[in-house]
Amino acid sequence: MNTRTRVLIAVIGTLALAAAAVLYVGAAGARNQGAASAGTSDAVTLEGPRLLFRSTADADRGHVSSVSATDPGGPRAVSTVSCSRVHAAGGTAICLRPETGLTTYQLAVLDRRLAVTQEIPLVGVPNRARVSADGQRLAWTVFVTGDSYNGGRFSTRAGTLDLTTGDVEGTLEDFAVTVDGKPYKAADVNFWGVTFARQPNRFYATMSTGSHRYLVEGDSKARTVRTVRDNVECPSLSPDETRVAYKSAIDGDPAKGWRVSVLDLSSGTVTPLAETRSVDDQPAWLDGRTVAYALPRTQGHSDVWAVPADGTGSPRLLIPEAESPAALP
Repeated sequence: MNTRTRVLIAVIGTLALAAAAVLYVGAAGARNQGAASAGTSDAVTLEGPRLLFRSTADADRGHVSSVSATDPGGPRAVSTVSCSRVHAAGGTAICLRPETGLTTYQLAVLDRRLAVTQEIPLVGVPNRARVSADGQRLAWTVFVTGDSYNGGRFSTRAGTLDLTTGDVEGTLEDFAVTVDGKPYKAADVNFWGVTFARQPNRFYATMSTGSHRYLVEGDSKARTVRTVRDNVECPSLSPDETRVAYKSAIDGDPAKGWRVSVLDLSSGTVTPLAETRSVDDQPAWLDGRTVAYALPRTQGHSDVWAVPADGTGSPRLLIPEAESPAALP
């Protein structure tokens, strides 16, 4: 059975996720804090220089919005498109959203004016989303239940879509894995947080197995992944592809929270960034010098912050009432 068929058939399995999905939608949909954002409906495109994001303001919660890259705290444009997660690059956006009237989810591919060009059913609750720099490859991560090895707790699935070929990879779990140079197989392998390189077929992601959360480098054509470094989650490849921004579990224990850091892929040097609060997000590079991420403020409300990528300076509030940031050059 090919991957495309497996993805479609697996939609039936989303019924088991109904309760979790309803809770997720509820948490993202009806909080009251009196916050509002000024904006113009349908004014959002993928033209830069802008910062795209998902609004968490009460007035337009979930709507894809944007602000000027030079005045991110200023007036925002607000679209009529709503997403649970959003990301964009190269004139393409990925929108992970609930299916209308259902407790299931879908991936919507959006063009430069946020018009839907393709829809794919998702099995699981949206968690991460990424688009390659050229806008031709999309990746997503969802939470799922039912894996026998985890006692009914949530695990993850990471999938990809290649717009040049139409190929859908519903999960990376079928890829051949190499850990520390040796072939590796385990029932508990999970992937999340894909980030793409410019080279076709090449990507990085997080792979979890046992007590380890590895940075892995993957080849979608060869269907292989190899470990690069331990204790790396939600990687984001820098524009020059020499560094990876990521979150790392403090003392190797996620229960203690996460520290945002930058890994130099050539030297292996790790630079903890000036943000000392726990960041449970996939960082986003605004440019070669700045990393952005979302931090929750109150239930249902988040802000996007930014910090220098070299470990200097201090965090600064970039976009209030926002999450899922993406820089549009």
